[in-house]
Amino acid sequence: MMAHLPVLAREAIDALAIKPDGVYVDGTFGRGGHSRLILEQLSTVGKLIAMDRDPAAIETGKRIHDPRLSLVRVPFSRMEEALDGLAIEKVDGILLDIGVSSPQLDEAERGFSFRADGPLDMRMDPDSGLSAADWIARAEENEMVEVIKRYGEERFARQIANAIVAARAASPIRTTGQLAQIVANAVRKREPGQHPATRTFQAIRIYLNRELEELEAVLPVCVRRLKPGGRLAVISFHSLEDRIVKRFMRDQESGPELPRGLPVRAADIPQGRLRRVGKAIHAGEAEVETNPRARSAVLRVAARTDAPA
Repeated sequence: MMAHLPVLAREAIDALAIKPDGVYVDGTFGRGGHSRLILEQLSTVGKLIAMDRDPAAIETGKRIHDPRLSLVRVPFSRMEEALDGLAIEKVDGILLDIGVSSPQLDEAERGFSFRADGPLDMRMDPDSGLSAADWIARAEENEMVEVIKRYGEERFARQIANAIVAARAASPIRTTGQLAQIVANAVRKREPGQHPATRTFQAIRIYLNRELEELEAVLPVCVRRLKPGGRLAVISFHSLEDRIVKRFMRDQESGPELPRGLPVRAADIPQGRLRRVGKAIHAGEAEVETNPRARSAVLRVAARTDAPA
């Protein structure tokens, strides 16, 4: 089992430009890699609010006995509610590490990966929502095609969905191994170095956990809750997530759209709520060699301006 290695750890912490007495949010605690690095830079009066919807992540966090750390079991889309519950109005920085964590992938019983056979679950919060097995048992073929094509960017979505429907008619699909084999049999052309079920597993996981919707919901919250000068750092792992982050930061930087042809002096153009900081950051060769899952990681950073939210 691969140990959990936080991706772009030093780059993300540097991007937050941490103030020792500041208040920070780790929206995706995972196994606490980024949170521990943030705590190292905080003074005795600094604060860190760490959130995760995975109960296993929260249990890990409880082993950190630090009065500066507040753990909250919520999806990060409910960040505003969590901050209100702690009577925190504004924060100095927010870190979001999007997607599935290494332990979730490595623990066969969570059902995220086809590398070890296990129950077909895929829920980040196993106490909420449909499991992958239940969804596969109920979904119409066209719905499966749409999910696999949209969230997995899989060109063989129709063939895969058709194969799943045929297989479940014979017997229930309950394990990751079963699903991986069905997909492998349906996908004849394979991308070099990639298991044919990779995109299908990604698609089902993203859909069931509403990962893109969660991301779209939390980004405006980050703008509202950051202090002027506060930093937003987002690490994404595939093009669908990164596209959302990139467009959001770009749109927030450009400010409100004015009517075409309106005579406005440059000095009077409303300021955007965010200012992008530097270019997108990717993992270096050394990190990718140590942690292959860092290969697709992209870190984008923006600072809050003093424009009203």
